[in-house]
Amino acid sequence: MSPAPATTREILIATIADLLDGVRTVAVGASSPIPAAGAMLLRARNEQRGRERVRVIVLGSREHNFFTNGSFELFDATAQGRVDAFFLGGGQIDGQANINLVGTGDYPTSTVRWPGSFGSAYMYYLIPRVILFREEHSPRVLVDKVDFVSAPGSSEGIHRTGGPHALLTSLALFDFDKHKKRFRLRSVHRGHTADDVRAATGFDYDVPDVVPSTPEPDAETLTLLRGRVTNELAECYPQFAETLIADRAA
Repeated sequence: MSPAPATTREILIATIADLLDGVRTVAVGASSPIPAAGAMLLRARNEQRGRERVRVIVLGSREHNFFTNGSFELFDATAQGRVDAFFLGGGQIDGQANINLVGTGDYPTSTVRWPGSFGSAYMYYLIPRVILFREEHSPRVLVDKVDFVSAPGSSEGIHRTGGPHALLTSLALFDFDKHKKRFRLRSVHRGHTADDVRAATGFDYDVPDVVPSTPEPDAETLTLLRGRVTNELAECYPQFAETLIADRAA
């Protein structure tokens, strides 16, 4: 019997696993269940196919984190070039891949305040494959120009090994062109159109003549995701694991 069709979040998780293909070490923040699931899926898929093992670091997890001193060790590993991929989000993301984690309005009198930049700029500069991820896809989040640059998408005259690789939202997947310093729409998720994406995006971007649909996870991927990966997620994201199960039953 074929598995039930993938849910929206399962499509996002599978897309993240594909975006991470080829990495050896991926780090995920403590509040990023969908990126963590994508990294765990890639690890499980590689092991099943006999490919190189992927090291997954989920901050805040006992089972999926070999660090003993939290973010300090993550920063050290990043500086040493031992982290291949990481995820960043933001209250605002603009068309040049700048992110804002500080707040809206003129800083320092921001009308809305967010948690702050923490190590976002540091990681953005050093990690080769940074995936920007935000489930909400709206002009409020995807803006023409961020109100505050917590971490810049590109830099002039500065040695930089890291930067934006892609942007994934609940509607679509974008690639980032580092030479043009702008996004290009790669695909649109099931149930949406390129016009839907354009209407919900506050910045300009390039579009191919034909916009494909985001690939759906195959039966092998869904089996891993609905079994091993969901079980692994339950250790550090128990509520999210329950949500994944409930989504499938809906």
